[in-house]
Amino acid sequence: MKTIQISLNSIDKVKAFVNEIGKFDCDFDLVSGRYVIDAKSIMGIFSLDLAKPIDLNIHADGSYLDEVMDRIKNYAV
Repeated sequence: MKTIQISLNSIDKVKAFVNEIGKFDCDFDLVSGRYVIDAKSIMGIFSLDLAKPIDLNIHADGSYLDEVMDRIKNYAV
């Protein structure tokens, strides 16, 4: 598992982010305070405070993790 901080401060960014990670067959969690949300859930993401960066937990490893990191680099803080 790897954790990075991401910023999803607009509706378009949220939609694009969910489309990107939806292509992968691994789990992604967004952590904001004590809330943990499935990052593939648009409704879940909109329940979080998007004004500040959010922690993204990526449950992948090896070369698969490298591919995921390459795809989501535009959202990293």
